[in-house]
Amino acid sequence: MNKTIRDIDIENKKVLLRVDFNVPLNEKNQITSDARIRATLPTINYLLERDASTILCSHLGRPGGKRVDGLSLRIAAQRSSELLNQPVKMAEDCIGAKVHEMVDNLESHELMLLENVRFHPEEKENDDSFAQALANLAETYVNDAFGACHRAHASIVGVPKYLPAAAGLLLEKELKTLGNLLRNPGHPFGGLFGGAKVNDKVATLENIMDKLDFLLIGGAMAALFLKAKGYEIGQSEIEQDKLDIASTLMDKVAGNGTKLLLPVDLIVAERGDALANTETVSAKNMPSNMKIVDIGPQTARDFQDKLHDCLTVFWNGPMGIYEISPFASGTRSIANYLADLKATTIVAGGSTAEIVDDLGLTDRMGFVSTGGGATLKYLAGNSLPGVKALPEARA
Repeated sequence: MNKTIRDIDIENKKVLLRVDFNVPLNEKNQITSDARIRATLPTINYLLERDASTILCSHLGRPGGKRVDGLSLRIAAQRSSELLNQPVKMAEDCIGAKVHEMVDNLESHELMLLENVRFHPEEKENDDSFAQALANLAETYVNDAFGACHRAHASIVGVPKYLPAAAGLLLEKELKTLGNLLRNPGHPFGGLFGGAKVNDKVATLENIMDKLDFLLIGGAMAALFLKAKGYEIGQSEIEQDKLDIASTLMDKVAGNGTKLLLPVDLIVAERGDALANTETVSAKNMPSNMKIVDIGPQTARDFQDKLHDCLTVFWNGPMGIYEISPFASGTRSIANYLADLKATTIVAGGSTAEIVDDLGLTDRMGFVSTGGGATLKYLAGNSLPGVKALPEARA
């Protein structure tokens, strides 16, 4: 177990808190989900209660190592200030003389947010001098950014080399919850997978396959598996080079006794936009000129019947093209069903977490992870660089 914030002295200290304020933004540069900010509030409040001077550090988007006004963290400073009901001062940069001056003037129980660390190419390069410059701002380092822990970046793995370091309360909770899922899930255990990119999920599926009682596959992933079974998938786009992987995974499922459920009916359309006419068809009678846009109502009922028996459910990926409203009914029905399920429901981060938050169901799920890629890598059995960089707690 890693050392946590409870194991270190942060009373009246200047603390560099690495958070994941990489919030989704719309075309008007407005936050569409503040779930990642809300998730780290317990750690921030823990520091405030101990009169720490807290320096928040995060990235936002992929600015490519240069300043991009639309990816400034100023919007996150404003939102976190509203949620905490106290000012969050905003720095113009994350290193440099002006930032040091702000830090020097930061009083106990005050908060400031550094500007996007990815405005500097040295962040992604894990440049040692950049990590030292960040470390020089504080006396202690706390990592609460589970969603970035799979990245070997300077603010994640470089800074802990120079400061006393520990995991925040959110990171601790993520590791404990996902660790229990790997070590001792309640059975029956159902894995619900959707979305498009099979490659991102292969290692996870292989690692948890022998623990699953049910494997339910929807979304664009389902088209790949249906194609691998010899079904017509029309104009649906799939990763052609992953057909063999889908076949291999199905063979493994059959070999270990896991029950695999693929869609028996589908919502299809000639094109993927909100004005397209849709039809519900049997998976065995897919029109060659149409594309799959959602699971059908019978499939949603079949999935719910299997989920009803589960004591543990892990969900990653939408059941259809959720961002287009007419193609979102399958995802909505599954999400609402999971929210009422008397089971341990663990929702992966990324787009799945954003969907749950969009539907107002976050508080009704057992646990909603803040990590997309980090969650899949951890469940695949891989060590995360950001976690590995933190010291172990003494027994």
